[in-house]
Amino acid sequence: MSAPRGLSAEEAALWERLAATVEPLHPKPKLPLVAVPPVVPEKALQPKRVKAPKHVPVPPRQPPVPPAPPSVPLDRQGLDSGWERKLSRGTTAPDFTLDLHGASLDAAHARLDHGLIQAKAMGARVVLLITGKPRGAAAADRGEKRGAIRAKILDWLAAGAHGPDIAAIRTAHRRHGGDGALYLILRRRR
Repeated sequence: MSAPRGLSAEEAALWERLAATVEPLHPKPKLPLVAVPPVVPEKALQPKRVKAPKHVPVPPRQPPVPPAPPSVPLDRQGLDSGWERKLSRGTTAPDFTLDLHGASLDAAHARLDHGLIQAKAMGARVVLLITGKPRGAAAADRGEKRGAIRAKILDWLAAGAHGPDIAAIRTAHRRHGGDGALYLILRRRR
């Protein structure tokens, strides 16, 4: 955007002529002029130090706040009895399989994010997520030790961008990996 160019002499004269014809809607009351000698305090006679205004940086734009995680944990959300029966019997065939087993925590988190994007793009409803068997709560603190992915997976899903798209999480049937895998049931797109 360029700076305003200002008015030419001809434009300024036209503006003055137009401004003289305008009457304000709410005129200011005219106060009587009274000559009052100005009172100058002693401090005003001393020269003032003027501080240069500091440059105030503009705060960076905040990223949008992700939606709040559901009040019920994803592994406790209810499914209708038909879904529960199919999952417990292992008769549901996964639409998409995502294997995180054997990856580092960072690689597993990235693979989970990209895999869920791909599964949603394909229109998958049931994702088989292979995490490896859980090894207890202390495994999550060790980072790279066995069972760390499984210990972190619910936190990643609840706090991540895909949490609202997941209707429920269940432990997989024995034929699909048992304790070492999870079923993610994705919400139907509307």
